[in-house]
Amino acid sequence: MVQTRRLLLLAASGLLASEAQAATQGFEAFLDGVRADARRAGVSPATLNRALAGLQPNARVLELDRRQPEFTQTWEQYRDARLSQQRIDAGRRAFADNRATLEAVQARFSVSPRIVTAIWGLETNYGGFMGNMNVIQSLATLAWDGRRASYFRAELLAALKILEAGHVTPDRMRGSWAGAMGHPQFMPSNFDRLAVDMDGDGRRDIWDNRADALGSIGNYLARSGWRDDELWGREVVLPAGFDPEQASRTNMRPLRDWVRMGVRRPDGEAIPPLDMQAAVLIMGGQAFLVYHNFNVIRRYNPSNFYALAVGLLSDRVA
Repeated sequence: MVQTRRLLLLAASGLLASEAQAATQGFEAFLDGVRADARRAGVSPATLNRALAGLQPNARVLELDRRQPEFTQTWEQYRDARLSQQRIDAGRRAFADNRATLEAVQARFSVSPRIVTAIWGLETNYGGFMGNMNVIQSLATLAWDGRRASYFRAELLAALKILEAGHVTPDRMRGSWAGAMGHPQFMPSNFDRLAVDMDGDGRRDIWDNRADALGSIGNYLARSGWRDDELWGREVVLPAGFDPEQASRTNMRPLRDWVRMGVRRPDGEAIPPLDMQAAVLIMGGQAFLVYHNFNVIRRYNPSNFYALAVGLLSDRVA
Protein backbone atom coordinates (compact mmCIF):
# COMPACT_ATOMS: atom_id res chain seq x y z
CA MET A 1 0.00 0.00 0.00
CA VAL A 2 1.38 3.42 -1.01
CA GLN A 3 2.65 5.52 1.90
CA THR A 4 1.77 2.87 4.48
CA ARG A 5 4.99 3.23 6.43
CA ARG A 6 4.85 7.03 6.46
CA LEU A 7 1.26 7.02 7.68
CA LEU A 8 2.02 4.55 10.42
CA LEU A 9 4.90 6.67 11.65
CA LEU A 10 2.70 9.74 11.58
CA ALA A 11 0.05 7.89 13.53
CA ALA A 12 2.63 6.80 16.08
CA SER A 13 3.65 10.45 16.45
CA GLY A 14 0.05 11.67 16.77
CA LEU A 15 0.30 13.69 13.53
CA LEU A 16 -2.05 13.98 10.56
CA ALA A 17 -4.85 12.13 12.30
CA SER A 18 -7.08 12.14 9.23
CA GLU A 19 -4.45 10.40 7.09
CA ALA A 20 -3.71 7.91 9.86
CA GLN A 21 -7.43 7.21 10.21
CA ALA A 22 -7.65 6.53 6.47
CA ALA A 23 -4.76 4.10 6.75
CA THR A 24 -6.48 2.33 9.65
CA GLN A 25 -9.66 2.00 7.61
CA GLY A 26 -7.60 0.49 4.80
CA PHE A 27 -6.18 -2.00 7.29
CA GLU A 28 -9.69 -3.05 8.33
CA ALA A 29 -10.56 -3.70 4.70
CA PHE A 30 -7.39 -5.76 4.37
CA LEU A 31 -8.36 -7.82 7.42
CA ASP A 32 -11.79 -8.47 5.92
CA GLY A 33 -10.04 -10.07 2.96
CA VAL A 34 -7.84 -12.13 5.28
CA ARG A 35 -10.91 -13.35 7.17
CA ALA A 36 -12.52 -14.49 3.92
CA ASP A 37 -9.37 -16.33 2.79
CA ALA A 38 -8.93 -17.95 6.21
CA ARG A 39 -12.55 -19.13 6.33
CA ARG A 40 -12.07 -20.80 2.95
CA ALA A 41 -8.95 -22.48 4.37
CA GLY A 42 -10.92 -23.94 7.26
CA VAL A 43 -10.26 -21.44 10.05
CA SER A 44 -13.30 -21.00 12.26
CA PRO A 45 -14.97 -17.66 13.04
CA ALA A 46 -14.14 -18.17 16.73
CA THR A 47 -10.41 -18.45 16.00
CA LEU A 48 -10.51 -15.43 13.70
CA ASN A 49 -12.30 -13.35 16.31
CA ARG A 50 -9.73 -14.24 18.97
CA ALA A 51 -6.79 -13.53 16.65
CA LEU A 52 -7.94 -10.44 14.75
CA ALA A 53 -10.32 -8.54 17.01
CA GLY A 54 -9.02 -5.01 17.61
CA LEU A 55 -5.84 -5.62 15.61
CA GLN A 56 -3.92 -2.54 14.46
CA PRO A 57 -0.77 -2.21 12.29
CA ASN A 58 2.55 -1.89 14.10
CA ALA A 59 4.90 0.87 12.92
CA ARG A 60 7.87 -0.66 14.77
CA VAL A 61 7.59 -3.82 12.67
CA LEU A 62 8.05 -1.81 9.47
CA GLU A 63 11.07 0.02 10.89
CA LEU A 64 12.76 -3.27 11.78
CA ASP A 65 11.94 -4.75 8.38
CA ARG A 66 14.22 -2.17 6.76
CA ARG A 67 17.41 -3.18 8.55
CA GLN A 68 18.89 -6.59 9.29
CA PRO A 69 22.35 -7.22 10.84
CA GLU A 70 23.52 -9.68 8.15
CA PHE A 71 23.48 -6.74 5.72
CA THR A 72 24.65 -3.86 7.94
CA GLN A 73 27.62 -5.33 9.88
CA THR A 74 31.11 -6.51 9.01
CA TRP A 75 31.98 -10.15 9.61
CA GLU A 76 34.05 -9.20 12.67
CA GLN A 77 31.17 -7.21 14.18
CA TYR A 78 28.68 -9.98 13.50
CA ARG A 79 31.02 -12.72 14.78
CA ASP A 80 32.02 -10.96 18.00
CA ALA A 81 28.42 -10.14 18.90
CA ARG A 82 27.36 -13.79 18.55
CA LEU A 83 30.40 -15.68 19.80
CA SER A 84 30.81 -13.96 23.16
CA GLN A 85 32.17 -16.02 26.03
CA GLN A 86 28.82 -15.56 27.76
CA ARG A 87 26.98 -17.21 24.84
CA ILE A 88 29.55 -20.00 24.65
CA ASP A 89 29.29 -20.69 28.40
CA ALA A 90 25.49 -20.64 28.23
CA GLY A 91 25.67 -23.02 25.30
CA ARG A 92 27.79 -25.47 27.24
CA ARG A 93 25.25 -25.43 30.06
CA ALA A 94 22.36 -25.84 27.62
CA PHE A 95 24.13 -28.74 25.92
CA ALA A 96 24.74 -30.50 29.24
CA ASP A 97 21.27 -29.81 30.67
CA ASN A 98 19.49 -31.06 27.53
CA ARG A 99 21.86 -33.84 26.55
CA ALA A 100 19.28 -36.65 26.74
CA THR A 101 16.86 -34.71 24.53
CA LEU A 102 19.61 -33.77 22.07
CA GLU A 103 20.73 -37.40 21.84
CA ALA A 104 17.13 -38.44 21.17
CA VAL A 105 16.98 -35.85 18.40
CA GLN A 106 20.21 -37.23 16.92
CA ALA A 107 18.87 -40.79 17.09
CA ARG A 108 15.69 -39.80 15.26
CA PHE A 109 17.04 -37.31 12.71
CA SER A 110 20.80 -38.04 12.47
CA VAL A 111 21.75 -34.43 13.15
CA SER A 112 24.63 -33.35 15.40
CA PRO A 113 23.49 -32.27 18.91
CA ARG A 114 26.03 -29.46 18.96
CA ILE A 115 24.71 -27.99 15.70
CA VAL A 116 21.15 -28.09 17.06
CA THR A 117 22.41 -26.36 20.22
CA ALA A 118 24.26 -23.69 18.23
CA ILE A 119 21.22 -22.84 16.09
CA TRP A 120 19.14 -22.67 19.27
CA GLY A 121 21.75 -20.34 20.75
CA LEU A 122 21.87 -17.98 17.80
CA GLU A 123 18.13 -17.90 17.25
CA THR A 124 16.92 -17.29 20.80
CA ASN A 125 19.93 -17.45 23.16
CA TYR A 126 18.86 -20.98 24.17
CA GLY A 127 15.28 -19.89 24.71
CA GLY A 128 16.24 -16.78 26.67
CA PHE A 129 14.54 -14.44 24.21
CA MET A 130 12.03 -15.73 21.68
CA GLY A 131 10.57 -12.36 20.74
CA ASN A 132 7.77 -10.45 22.42
CA MET A 133 5.72 -9.27 19.44
CA ASN A 134 2.25 -10.48 18.58
CA VAL A 135 2.93 -12.74 15.58
CA ILE A 136 -0.48 -12.19 14.03
CA GLN A 137 -0.08 -8.41 14.29
CA SER A 138 3.44 -8.49 12.84
CA LEU A 139 2.45 -10.65 9.87
CA ALA A 140 -0.69 -8.65 9.21
CA THR A 141 1.31 -5.40 9.25
CA LEU A 142 3.88 -6.75 6.79
CA ALA A 143 1.25 -8.28 4.52
CA TRP A 144 -0.70 -5.01 4.46
CA ASP A 145 2.42 -2.91 3.87
CA GLY A 146 2.83 -4.38 0.40
CA ARG A 147 6.61 -4.68 0.02
CA ARG A 148 6.40 -8.48 0.31
CA ALA A 149 2.65 -8.74 0.59
CA SER A 150 2.07 -12.15 -0.96
CA TYR A 151 4.75 -13.83 1.17
CA PHE A 152 3.54 -12.39 4.46
CA ARG A 153 -0.13 -12.92 3.62
CA ALA A 154 0.62 -16.64 3.14
CA GLU A 155 2.50 -16.68 6.45
CA LEU A 156 -0.43 -14.95 8.17
CA LEU A 157 -2.86 -17.58 6.89
CA ALA A 158 -0.47 -20.33 8.03
CA ALA A 159 -0.33 -18.74 11.50
CA LEU A 160 -4.12 -18.66 11.72
CA LYS A 161 -4.22 -22.37 10.84
CA ILE A 162 -1.77 -23.09 13.69
CA LEU A 163 -4.15 -21.34 16.08
CA GLU A 164 -7.08 -23.28 14.66
CA ALA A 165 -5.25 -26.58 15.26
CA GLY A 166 -4.74 -25.68 18.92
CA HIS A 167 -0.95 -25.89 19.04
CA VAL A 168 -0.75 -22.51 20.81
CA THR A 169 -3.06 -19.74 22.01
CA PRO A 170 -3.15 -16.28 20.34
CA ASP A 171 -1.68 -14.68 23.48
CA ARG A 172 1.22 -17.14 23.56
CA MET A 173 1.92 -16.86 19.82
CA ARG A 174 4.64 -14.27 20.19
CA GLY A 175 7.86 -13.93 18.26
CA SER A 176 10.07 -11.66 16.17
CA TRP A 177 9.06 -8.61 14.20
CA ALA A 178 8.95 -10.82 11.07
CA GLY A 179 6.73 -13.49 12.63
CA ALA A 180 9.42 -16.06 13.52
CA MET A 181 8.24 -18.10 16.49
CA GLY A 182 9.37 -20.09 19.49
CA HIS A 183 12.76 -21.58 20.40
CA PRO A 184 13.65 -22.40 16.74
CA GLN A 185 12.21 -19.13 15.34
CA PHE A 186 10.15 -20.93 12.70
CA MET A 187 8.01 -18.96 10.32
CA PRO A 188 4.43 -20.31 10.34
CA SER A 189 4.83 -22.10 7.01
CA ASN A 190 7.95 -23.86 8.32
CA PHE A 191 6.06 -24.83 11.45
CA ASP A 192 3.41 -26.44 9.27
CA ARG A 193 5.99 -28.45 7.33
CA LEU A 194 8.74 -29.12 9.84
CA ALA A 195 7.67 -28.77 13.49
CA VAL A 196 7.43 -32.14 15.26
CA ASP A 197 5.66 -33.56 18.30
CA MET A 198 8.82 -35.01 19.82
CA ASP A 199 7.26 -36.11 23.11
CA GLY A 200 4.05 -37.53 21.64
CA ASP A 201 1.55 -35.39 23.55
CA GLY A 202 -0.43 -34.52 20.41
CA ARG A 203 0.77 -30.92 20.12
CA ARG A 204 3.73 -29.38 18.32
CA ASP A 205 4.74 -26.84 20.94
CA ILE A 206 7.90 -24.97 19.94
CA TRP A 207 7.25 -22.24 22.55
CA ASP A 208 7.22 -24.11 25.86
CA ASN A 209 8.26 -27.71 25.07
CA ARG A 210 12.02 -28.07 24.59
CA ALA A 211 11.74 -31.59 23.19
CA ASP A 212 9.41 -30.40 20.43
CA ALA A 213 11.54 -27.30 19.82
CA LEU A 214 14.89 -29.08 19.55
CA GLY A 215 13.36 -31.94 17.59
CA SER A 216 11.93 -29.42 15.14
CA ILE A 217 15.39 -27.91 14.56
CA GLY A 218 16.75 -31.41 13.96
CA ASN A 219 13.94 -32.21 11.53
CA TYR A 220 14.53 -28.95 9.65
CA LEU A 221 18.21 -29.77 9.13
CA ALA A 222 17.53 -33.42 8.28
CA ARG A 223 14.96 -32.44 5.68
CA SER A 224 17.48 -29.95 4.27
CA GLY A 225 20.02 -32.73 3.62
CA TRP A 226 22.23 -32.85 6.73
CA ARG A 227 25.05 -35.43 6.60
CA ASP A 228 25.79 -36.65 10.10
CA ASP A 229 29.17 -38.09 9.12
CA GLU A 230 30.58 -34.73 7.97
CA LEU A 231 31.63 -31.50 9.70
CA TRP A 232 30.24 -28.11 8.72
CA GLY A 233 33.73 -26.85 7.86
CA ARG A 234 36.81 -25.48 9.63
CA GLU A 235 39.00 -22.40 9.89
CA VAL A 236 42.15 -22.64 7.75
CA VAL A 237 45.20 -20.70 6.62
CA LEU A 238 45.72 -20.14 2.92
CA PRO A 239 49.02 -20.53 1.08
CA ALA A 240 50.99 -17.51 -0.10
CA GLY A 241 49.74 -16.30 -3.43
CA PHE A 242 46.30 -17.85 -3.07
CA ASP A 243 43.96 -16.39 -5.69
CA PRO A 244 41.03 -14.79 -3.80
CA GLU A 245 38.87 -15.23 -6.91
CA GLN A 246 38.75 -18.92 -6.02
CA ALA A 247 37.13 -18.17 -2.66
CA SER A 248 33.41 -18.67 -3.22
CA ARG A 249 30.74 -20.81 -1.60
CA THR A 250 29.75 -22.07 -5.04
CA ASN A 251 33.31 -23.10 -6.02
CA MET A 252 33.05 -26.60 -4.58
CA ARG A 253 35.88 -28.94 -5.50
CA PRO A 254 37.44 -32.08 -4.00
CA LEU A 255 38.99 -31.41 -0.60
CA ARG A 256 42.22 -33.06 -1.74
CA ASP A 257 42.62 -30.31 -4.37
CA TRP A 258 42.66 -27.61 -1.69
CA VAL A 259 45.08 -29.70 0.40
CA ARG A 260 47.45 -29.99 -2.58
CA MET A 261 47.28 -26.22 -3.04
CA GLY A 262 48.60 -25.77 0.51
CA VAL A 263 45.43 -24.98 2.49
CA ARG A 264 46.18 -26.04 6.06
CA ARG A 265 44.87 -25.94 9.62
CA PRO A 266 45.53 -22.72 11.58
CA ASP A 267 48.30 -24.52 13.51
CA GLY A 268 50.02 -25.46 10.23
CA GLU A 269 49.06 -29.13 10.40
CA ALA A 270 47.86 -30.84 7.24
CA ILE A 271 44.14 -31.39 6.63
CA PRO A 272 43.22 -35.03 5.95
CA PRO A 273 42.38 -35.26 2.20
CA LEU A 274 39.01 -36.94 2.75
CA ASP A 275 36.75 -37.86 -0.13
CA MET A 276 34.41 -34.88 0.08
CA GLN A 277 33.69 -31.55 -1.59
CA ALA A 278 34.76 -28.23 -0.09
CA ALA A 279 34.86 -24.52 -0.85
CA VAL A 280 37.02 -21.70 0.50
CA LEU A 281 35.51 -18.60 2.07
CA ILE A 282 37.46 -15.49 3.06
CA MET A 283 35.78 -13.35 5.73
CA GLY A 284 37.74 -10.31 6.84
CA GLY A 285 41.01 -11.64 8.22
CA GLN A 286 39.82 -15.25 8.42
CA ALA A 287 39.59 -18.08 5.91
CA PHE A 288 37.43 -21.19 6.07
CA LEU A 289 36.95 -24.46 4.27
CA VAL A 290 33.21 -25.17 4.18
CA TYR A 291 31.53 -28.46 3.32
CA HIS A 292 28.08 -29.65 2.31
CA ASN A 293 26.63 -29.10 5.79
CA PHE A 294 27.56 -25.42 5.69
CA ASN A 295 25.02 -25.00 2.89
CA VAL A 296 22.48 -26.99 4.89
CA ILE A 297 22.84 -24.46 7.73
CA ARG A 298 22.25 -21.72 5.16
CA ARG A 299 18.86 -23.28 4.47
CA TYR A 300 17.95 -22.16 7.98
CA ASN A 301 19.17 -18.62 7.29
CA PRO A 302 20.66 -17.78 3.85
CA SER A 303 23.63 -15.84 5.18
CA ASN A 304 27.29 -16.86 5.14
CA PHE A 305 27.77 -14.88 8.37
CA TYR A 306 25.00 -16.85 10.07
CA ALA A 307 26.20 -20.26 8.89
CA LEU A 308 29.78 -19.54 9.95
CA ALA A 309 28.65 -18.31 13.37
CA VAL A 310 26.56 -21.47 13.87
CA GLY A 311 29.49 -23.66 12.90
CA LEU A 312 31.99 -21.87 15.11
CA LEU A 313 29.60 -21.80 18.06
CA SER A 314 28.90 -25.52 17.64
CA ASP A 315 32.64 -26.23 17.90
CA ARG A 316 32.77 -24.39 21.21
CA VAL A 317 29.61 -25.53 23.02
CA ALA A 318 30.46 -29.24 22.96
